[in-house]
Amino acid sequence: MPMQDFGNGHQYVGGQLRQGSSGETFDVVNPATGDTVETLTLADPSDVDAAVAAAKGAFPQWSGATPGERAGVLNKLAALIEERAEDFARVESAQAGKPIRLTTEFDVPGTIDNTAFFAGAARNLEGKAAGEYAAGSTSMVRREAIGVVGSIAPWNYPLQMAAWKILPAIAAGNTIVLKPAEITPLTSLMFARACTDAGIPDGVVNVVTGKGRTVGEYLMGHADVSMVSFTGSTGVGKRIGEVALRTVKRLHLELGGKAPFVVFDDADLDAAINGAVAASLINSGQDCTAATRAYVQRPLFDAFVAGVAELYQGVRLGDTTDPATDLGPLVSRRQQESVAGFVERARGYGATIVTGGEIPGGDLAKGAFYRPTLVTGVAQDSEIVQDEIFGPVLVVLPFDSDDEGIRLANDTPYGLAASAWTRDIFRSLRATREIQAGCVWVNDHIPIISDMPHGGYKASGFGKDMSQYSFDEYTQVKHVMYDGTGIARKDWHRTIFGAR
Repeated sequence: MPMQDFGNGHQYVGGQLRQGSSGETFDVVNPATGDTVETLTLADPSDVDAAVAAAKGAFPQWSGATPGERAGVLNKLAALIEERAEDFARVESAQAGKPIRLTTEFDVPGTIDNTAFFAGAARNLEGKAAGEYAAGSTSMVRREAIGVVGSIAPWNYPLQMAAWKILPAIAAGNTIVLKPAEITPLTSLMFARACTDAGIPDGVVNVVTGKGRTVGEYLMGHADVSMVSFTGSTGVGKRIGEVALRTVKRLHLELGGKAPFVVFDDADLDAAINGAVAASLINSGQDCTAATRAYVQRPLFDAFVAGVAELYQGVRLGDTTDPATDLGPLVSRRQQESVAGFVERARGYGATIVTGGEIPGGDLAKGAFYRPTLVTGVAQDSEIVQDEIFGPVLVVLPFDSDDEGIRLANDTPYGLAASAWTRDIFRSLRATREIQAGCVWVNDHIPIISDMPHGGYKASGFGKDMSQYSFDEYTQVKHVMYDGTGIARKDWHRTIFGAR
C-alpha cells in the first residue's frame, strides 16, 4: 500500500505540490528495511525563489488577519491532523525508521497538542500595557510579525520539528518556507497540505525539499527572508549563522546537546534506572535532549550500572510496524557507522562496554540497527563523553561530592537539557540553579510540553521553541508613543531652539 500520493511532486509552493527543478532525484529509504519509501524530485534555487515569492505575497493578508482568524484555522488544523493521525504515524515510521508505537503515542499526539496550543496562543500576543511613562505622553508596545521566515528542520523528529518551526511563525502572523531534511521530508509535506485543507491561505506555508548545501544555504541567505530558524548540529548551526548574518536576519538556533543525568546518593535507584533507560533510548538515542552522560554518586554507581544493563538487554529491536517493538534503527547506514565508530574508538582507549556495542545480525542486518550500549571506564575529557553521539549509547561515570557532580555535568560545550535525581529538596534546588541548561528535570528526563519553552545555553544555541516564549523569536517589538498635550512647542525643544 503506497504511503501517500505525492504524484505532483515534492515541493509545496503556494498551496500546491509541484516538481523540483534540479533534475535530481533522491530515494527516501526506510532505515529498518532498506526499502525505498518514495523517490523525490529535488529542488534547486529557482524553487526556493518561487516559495519565498509565494510567502512574501501571502504575508500582507496573513499578517493583517486578526488573532481570532488565525486561531480559527489553527484549531481546524489540529482537528485535521487528528483525523489523519494514522496516516501521519505510518509515514513517519516508514521514513524515519521509528517504531509505530513511538509515532502513534508520541510524535503525532505531540504535534496535535502543539497545534492546539498555538491556536490558543495566537490570541495572546501581548505587549506592555499602555501607560504614561514620560510626562505628557502615552506609550504602548506592539508585537508585529517579522515577514518571511526561512526554516531548516532536522531528520530525527520530522513531523514534530516541522510543527515546531511552522506553528509559532504563522500563529504570530509570519509566512514560512521550510526545508526539511531530504531523507525525511514526507510528513512535512503532509503537514503543509493539511494547512491548506484547514483554510490557511496559499503561500503562508511552503516546503522545499532539497540538499542543504544548495537549497538550504540559498534559503538562509535569500534577500526576501527576514528571519532564519535552524535546528540541527552545532557545526552546521555556525555555518547557518554566517550565511544569515550577511544580510542581518533575525536568527534562532536550536543546536546539539550532551545531556547529563546526575544521580545523587539519596535518589530512588529504581526510578533512576528506569528513567535512564527510557531517556537514553528515546528515538534510538537520536534526540538532542536524550540522556547521554550519567553521573552517579559512588555509593549507587555499581547498582545503577547493573540495573541499566539488565533493562538494556531486554529491549526489543525488530519490525517497526509491530507495536511490540521497543527500539528502531538509526536513521541511516551513515548514522549507524558514526555511532559504531564512537564505541569502537572508546573501546580502543580502554572503555568497558558493559552491554551492547554491536551491530546486530540476522534479519536486523537489513536495517541500520545498533544495540543499546552501556559504557563505563572512560575519562571526562574523552570523545565519547564530550561529543554528541546521537545513538543508543549511555556513558556512566562516578562522582564523589555534590560539587563534583555539578561541575562534571557542566563540563561540555553544550547546555540544552539535564536532569537531577534526588529526594533532597535542597540538592534539587541547587542542581536546577547551577546546571547550565535550558531545561533541567528533577526525577525525570525527556518529557516536553507545548506550554513550556525549549532551547539551550552555550553551544546548544539560543532562542526558544514552543510556549508563549517562542513569540519573542517570531515577532518584532515596536514602541508607539503618543503626545498627550497638544502643545506645539514642547519643553524639551529648548535643547534645540534655545531661549527663542
